[in-house]
Amino acid sequence: MIDDDLISFAHGLPETVESSHFGNRDFRVRGKIYLTLPHPEFCVVKLTPDQQQMVLATVSEHVLAVPGAWGLKGWTRLFHHVLDDDTIHALVRQAWRNVAPKSMALPED
Repeated sequence: MIDDDLISFAHGLPETVESSHFGNRDFRVRGKIYLTLPHPEFCVVKLTPDQQQMVLATVSEHVLAVPGAWGLKGWTRLFHHVLDDDTIHALVRQAWRNVAPKSMALPED
């Protein structure tokens, strides 16, 4: 998936606002970041540690925990240029769900 498609998908999620965090593009819902674009090769999504472990076990060649404490909290690198679109969409939606208020729930994939 190219960056433009990822950005378009993120903007399609309810109440998503594009902003910047330490000079990197990010996407937020009600002020909470769920997706960043810190590097041309990957994006970073906010998963729970359990979700991250599941993803690392199933598509380990295209994902990586962010190094250090952020990775321990679930922040995960997705190499979105090589991952299939369905997987990216599911993981970005999950990241959105993880930070959005429960009253804004999206249907499960």
